[in-house]
Amino acid sequence: MIVILLKDVKGSGKAGEVVKVSDGYARNMLIPKGMAKEATEGNVRNLEKQKAIAAEKKAEEKAAAQKLAERLKELTVSIITKGGEGGRLFGSITSKDISEALSKQHKIDIDKKKFVLESPIKTTGDFSVEVKLYPEVAGIVKVKVSV
Repeated sequence: MIVILLKDVKGSGKAGEVVKVSDGYARNMLIPKGMAKEATEGNVRNLEKQKAIAAEKKAEEKAAAQKLAERLKELTVSIITKGGEGGRLFGSITSKDISEALSKQHKIDIDKKKFVLESPIKTTGDFSVEVKLYPEVAGIVKVKVSV
């Protein structure tokens, strides 16, 4: 029997795939538990439409992320903090601080987990911080730290 998997099934396939399984397995296990439905012409057409809609949505999200990446290249985030001699800071600047400053200064909300910092910023100066906006799309934000 040919079925469309609604959920990932170990040994058979992933959700959204059209697979051939034994009749008994389909009738007694997959269909009653809501893990699959029979692959009729209408169901297959429905699946193709859903895949097309999902692909279109992914493309829109990627385009929006690329647009945001271009906008971030032009921005500079200024952070003023307390510091000592030689440009050393009392404490450090983390991705959370950069995210909050970007939100306040430029009204752009980006989750702190998307900022890529090898280690927190502990000195004054200008820094370029990478931001992972979407898979395969990254932007760079200039951060100016001063005392």
